[in-house]
Amino acid sequence: MTWLELSLTLRSDQQESVEAALEDVGALAVTLLDAEADTSNEQAILEPAVGETPLWSTIVLAALFEADVDRSGLLHVLGELLPELEPAQIQFREVADQDWTRVWMDQFQPMQFGRRLWIYPWNIEPPADEGIVTVRLDPGLAFGTGTHPTTALCLEWLDQLDLQGKTVIDFGCGSGVLAIAAALLGAAHVTGIDNDPQAIEASRDNAGRNGVADRIELALPDQASVESCDLLVANILAGPLYDLAPLFAMRIRPGGLLALSGILDGQQQELLDRYAGWFDELVVTRREDWIRINGRRR
Repeated sequence: MTWLELSLTLRSDQQESVEAALEDVGALAVTLLDAEADTSNEQAILEPAVGETPLWSTIVLAALFEADVDRSGLLHVLGELLPELEPAQIQFREVADQDWTRVWMDQFQPMQFGRRLWIYPWNIEPPADEGIVTVRLDPGLAFGTGTHPTTALCLEWLDQLDLQGKTVIDFGCGSGVLAIAAALLGAAHVTGIDNDPQAIEASRDNAGRNGVADRIELALPDQASVESCDLLVANILAGPLYDLAPLFAMRIRPGGLLALSGILDGQQQELLDRYAGWFDELVVTRREDWIRINGRRR
């Protein structure tokens, strides 16, 4: 069996209306890719900040249809939505039947973060080694697998810590990878907070499959019951991190630890100045173009 794939390049602010229109005319699946990266170096979508769904500035949108769909009808719909779009920018190709998620997942290999912490896809069995801590994720089902530098920076920071008996907040939990890692590393209770109900459901599913659902509370920002914690990690974006500084300072107990990520190199000084009012021992760690800031509550 074959399918028809339609692809085009567009600005991120056009994505929502185009995707909705394609789904209305029968798209079975829609995939978004970074138009400025080759497929061997695909940039992961960041776990969204509160109130935001960040995308790349320019994206390739690929939509999958049944093979007999009316191509001229699709072109007409796109022409009405994007009058400036040239027909030559829209590409069609026939594709063979296959499980696209599984094909991508087969390329996803185990990754190590720090000394103990590993992320394994469900199709690869981890070794029976008591010296490692393994988070199991299906990268085809949820974003935030550890492949992006911001997530990696946070996982490596968690791996350095003694979390036995600690209470943790993962603010902007996305797929729940950081919350799950904290629980598996010994945290007594973890609260995962996200503004996206879909992220909450993905985190809940992943927590259950990793056997830590009983120690992870998941909630929207205005529904979380936690009042204070020993440690807070927030992998979102610089703007929300700046705005949330007073809330984070209020939530973290004196002597408690903080890690902020999702920060582009060049944005760190404003955040360092902002958080210096409440936190000591502020340290900057860089990976590629991304920054993690960690510190201790005064």
